Amino acid sequence: MLFAALSHETRLRCLMLLLVHAELCVCELTYALGVAQPHVSRHLAQLRELGVVTDRRDGLWIHYRINAKLPEWAIEVLRNAQRGIADSLPYAADRVALTAMPDRPGLPRCG
Repeated sequence: MLFAALSHETRLRCLMLLLVHAELCVCELTYALGVAQPHVSRHLAQLRELGVVTDRRDGLWIHYRINAKLPEWAIEVLRNAQRGIADSLPYAADRVALTAMPDRPGLPRCG
């Protein structure tokens, strides 16, 4: 299940951001990756079905996080992947884009 999750760039990019940020909403991931919301949502649904992430609804927004029930070996695989690719593109650019996002959740609006 974990390696299937890592096999698509969109899922991998989402997971790498979720390792750095405890929880992100779909709008944050869409903004950071620069792809359409339905594309991100489809891959997040696959990650949820695989048990790699969990979600939480907050009004209109759905927030995702790494599943706390993943085995330690799986968390370590994700951490090692993150260490290995963090400074390469597109992963470094995703973090920069997320940091620059206006109206991030927790502020009055999420856009």
